Amino acid sequence: MKVNIRNLEAFRETMRTGSATAAARKLGISQPAISRLLAQCEEQVGFDIFHRENGRLIPTPEAAILFEAVDNALNGLSRVAQMAENISAFRIGELRIVAPPSLVEGPLARAIASFMGLYPEVRVTIDPRDLDTARELVVGRSFDLGFYPPGVHPGLKYEKLITTETVCVLPQDHPLTALETIRPQDLKGQPLVLTGKGRYSRVLVEEAFQRANVYPEVRLETHTIGSACIFASLGIGIAIVNELMATSYVGHGVAIRRFRPRIPHDYAFMMAENVPLPKAAQAFMAHCRTSFG
Repeated sequence: MKVNIRNLEAFRETMRTGSATAAARKLGISQPAISRLLAQCEEQVGFDIFHRENGRLIPTPEAAILFEAVDNALNGLSRVAQMAENISAFRIGELRIVAPPSLVEGPLARAIASFMGLYPEVRVTIDPRDLDTARELVVGRSFDLGFYPPGVHPGLKYEKLITTETVCVLPQDHPLTALETIRPQDLKGQPLVLTGKGRYSRVLVEEAFQRANVYPEVRLETHTIGSACIFASLGIGIAIVNELMATSYVGHGVAIRRFRPRIPHDYAFMMAENVPLPKAAQAFMAHCRTSFG
């Protein structure tokens, strides 16, 4: 047996209000339309649900039994509709992000905070991980999005977000802050703090020194940009790092100057290939384009 939802709504409102006229007003239709829907409902369920006495509708005992089930069913449908509306409007939802630690602690944190201000009911999980681990987490769909340099990896696709510069981070009172840009020749004999030994960006920095015939005086090596900037603020050396993360440390006793020759850093959204993104992830991507644009 298949029962029309509109017929059930007419039945429920008639039971609630006690008359077809009041039910019609409640549903925004005419009284003859209510009578037609009730007749159809009786035909579909296979028994009388109302007796007609002097123009009044008197529920049958069977109608009283049916009413509770109909009311629960329609309330359930209403909850489903409300849930769908909440998901569509991001009043509820989940966003799972994986990114490099320095990005999580800097500009990405600000983007997430402003996004959560717009969508306060969206639950966000963010995990700082190295690139290799992040790839496996996104491919395995443990996370919706990653933020890393674009590349080629089975099961992943990338969508470029931003390109940033390489900069020098140095104490605010350092003599080299007088320069607008800093070149390897300017860093001759200066203690340096470098990151990511063996990574492509580090190779490019070393090549820039080689072309300038300058030996880099590496005093300290670390694997996060945040720690490199902190060591620079403590006077350990001049950090040569990605500008995107370094800007988070402006005002913490350091100055930032562009490094030349130019060494760009590309960042992209990293997603599982052939897997539709949740609406919350789509909205966050759009938000990031505005935040980082």
